[in-house]
Amino acid sequence: MLLAKVVGTLVATRKDPKLDGLKFLVLRQVNPETLVEGGFVVANDAVGCGVGEYVLYASGSSARQTEVTKDRPCDAVIMAIVDSWEVGGEARFEKHGQEHGYADG
Repeated sequence: MLLAKVVGTLVATRKDPKLDGLKFLVLRQVNPETLVEGGFVVANDAVGCGVGEYVLYASGSSARQTEVTKDRPCDAVIMAIVDSWEVGGEARFEKHGQEHGYADG
């Protein structure tokens, strides 16, 4: 699983019928220690998250293991919304709090 921030939405009106009903979101990968953002990925949402939230996502064949994406041509899926994390015993992010002195979240 990888850590990312939901930074946008994606709409595709013409797509394979197996993708009908799936919600597409644009993610930006995040370093959990520094919150520095990396590359982008488009993922299907299996948990009902929104823009601005930190999430865990899986890619490759693991992306087809959720109830929402089973047997669908998906390469990335959001499978959890992050509430908090810490690195080395130090809190780095709390969903209902503030980041702890790192990049804007």
